[in-house]
Amino acid sequence: MEEERKVPQNKMGLLPVPKLLMQMSLPMVISMLVQALYNVVDSIYVSHISENALTAVSLAYPIQNLMIAVACGIGVGMNALLSRCLGQRDYDGANSAAEHGGLLCGLGTVLFMLFGLFGAGAFFASQTNIAEIVESGTVYIRICSIASAGIFFEIFFERLLQSTGKTFYSMIAQGTGAIVNIILDPILIFGIFGIPGMGIAGAALATVIGQFAAMFVAFYLHHKHNDEVLLKPSEFQFHNETIRTILQVGIPSMLMMAIGSVMSYGLNRILFTFSSTAVAVFGAYFKLQSFVFMPVFGMNNGIVPIIAYNYGYKRPDRIKQTMKLGMGCAMGYMTLGAVAFFTIPTVLLSFFDASPELLAMGAPALRTICLCFPVAAFCIVAGSVFQALGNGVYSLVMSVCRQLVVLLPVAYLLAQMGNVDLVWLSFPIAEVGSCTLCIYFLVRIFKTKLQPMEVEMAAQIDAE
Repeated sequence: MEEERKVPQNKMGLLPVPKLLMQMSLPMVISMLVQALYNVVDSIYVSHISENALTAVSLAYPIQNLMIAVACGIGVGMNALLSRCLGQRDYDGANSAAEHGGLLCGLGTVLFMLFGLFGAGAFFASQTNIAEIVESGTVYIRICSIASAGIFFEIFFERLLQSTGKTFYSMIAQGTGAIVNIILDPILIFGIFGIPGMGIAGAALATVIGQFAAMFVAFYLHHKHNDEVLLKPSEFQFHNETIRTILQVGIPSMLMMAIGSVMSYGLNRILFTFSSTAVAVFGAYFKLQSFVFMPVFGMNNGIVPIIAYNYGYKRPDRIKQTMKLGMGCAMGYMTLGAVAFFTIPTVLLSFFDASPELLAMGAPALRTICLCFPVAAFCIVAGSVFQALGNGVYSLVMSVCRQLVVLLPVAYLLAQMGNVDLVWLSFPIAEVGSCTLCIYFLVRIFKTKLQPMEVEMAAQIDAE
């Protein structure tokens, strides 16, 4: 029997879409900008240790991205089910979705702890034989992996807040973690206030302490303010169907992000055939592009629950309006990012204590890769639409084609020509292919999901 309790009408079915999208997404966009600032500042400090230290952190990115991919995949699957249950007024189902999401986050934490203990060294040794990079990179990723509970449960509680429209509180949690990290970076890396400098280990400790700070803040805010979703561990009942439903949406999202780890790993190996500086350029680009991509991902975090809720609420008009507005905002913002990357690449790279070699190699890289930003914006928002409507596999297929089927093979072939500048062309080439597939999937989902809903709505209006 569904638990009876008074819950106010959710704003995701009532507010005008532009105002709703602003309320849902703006806090997340701001928090993602703070996260992007942290990403860049973290690497700026590391680059002052040495270029090899920056390269080591760059090589660690695939594992860090994989941790985030698993946590976010669980969060996306949980939120899609949770928001749908809230739209249908099934509050017991929403609670169950949250509790099973927490269980999956715990399992993910255990897996990455085991990797940190037993697999970190082998991971770095598979990419380079430069002893300094292997040693420092192993220390860095081992600390991040063993303490992965921070990132998993930070994301878990933030997603619970986002699923009910409380993105302001999610912003507070994320911002707290990023600020703690930024403050601790110079203290722990170089040694300030009597604390001995720990180098790259200090950077890793600052990262995990910031994640745990965000986790505790998000937990407190959820417990204090999130009345629509109640976690009751003592009453937890395991349901295979709930796990299956979460993973049905979550695994494609998880794999879609994890593919980025495979792509980064493969591209790092291709770039090492030129020099370790080429890998450092790729790492610096990834930090810089977070200022362009992460705000769009933040907006997506607002888009997914809006669309999922209105899908359960049977409002195709609000779904389409959210899609159009989201795509327009994302493409406009990423076009501005592309202009910045194209016009001032050396200024951006100079923040990383860049050597003349890194500047000479990095400027053409940034100018080439940024050409795909507006197209990428369209595909990113479309991917969130697929996930919210329960078709996360479409997003997965797009990512596989872009990063594995096209990008890596094209990068490898271009590398055989002996000019590292040509390798960066693989990014815009891959994005064009992904966009073509994206348009096909959008047409398909309109025909199979939204048009039948519109017909049903028209029939109800006629009957009244």
